[in-house]
Amino acid sequence: MLSTSSAMLFVLGTVVILIMPGPTNTLLAAAGLRQGVRRSARLTAAELVGYLVSISIWGHFLVHVAHSLTWLPMLVRIASSLYIAYLAVRMWRTAVALPSSTQQVIGMRTLLVATLLNPKGILFASAIFPAVAFASFPAYLEAMTLFTLMLIPIGLAWVAFGAALGSGRLVWLSPARVQRAASIVLGTFSLWLTWTVVHLA
Repeated sequence: MLSTSSAMLFVLGTVVILIMPGPTNTLLAAAGLRQGVRRSARLTAAELVGYLVSISIWGHFLVHVAHSLTWLPMLVRIASSLYIAYLAVRMWRTAVALPSSTQQVIGMRTLLVATLLNPKGILFASAIFPAVAFASFPAYLEAMTLFTLMLIPIGLAWVAFGAALGSGRLVWLSPARVQRAASIVLGTFSLWLTWTVVHLA
């Protein structure tokens, strides 16, 4: 089980990282903008599954086998960089179609894959989740329960933000410009991952 101080630090760190803009939050906001809250709210389930899988794999990997498979983190960063770059280009190109009803829908699979490849998963596993969460099943369940309770409302908040843009309630922001700005965020993440691969090579 997690100590009180460990749980408090975990909650604080998780909230800060989840709120930060990134590939998954960018897609959640874009989905809310394009499809509205009702159709996009379910994407938080794909986000949750993606993070649970990613954090679990990375956490156990870092605890048990990182010393013998030193090439795997670099491979994951390369794959993440390429996929996020693809998402950035696609979002930039489709921004000109707003608010067309024929624009491509952001689905569960897109959100799931983006979350699986999100570098935040590695950050959670290596720095935010307590090490005991990957050594004790009760501690793992406790940490994942707390994580879920924080992820869902934050994910929905990003969807609602995008929907507010699409509804015109934030008239001082242009949806097309926001979507292109979001694509720049994704592109920046891709470049950052590429830099880390080159830097660590």
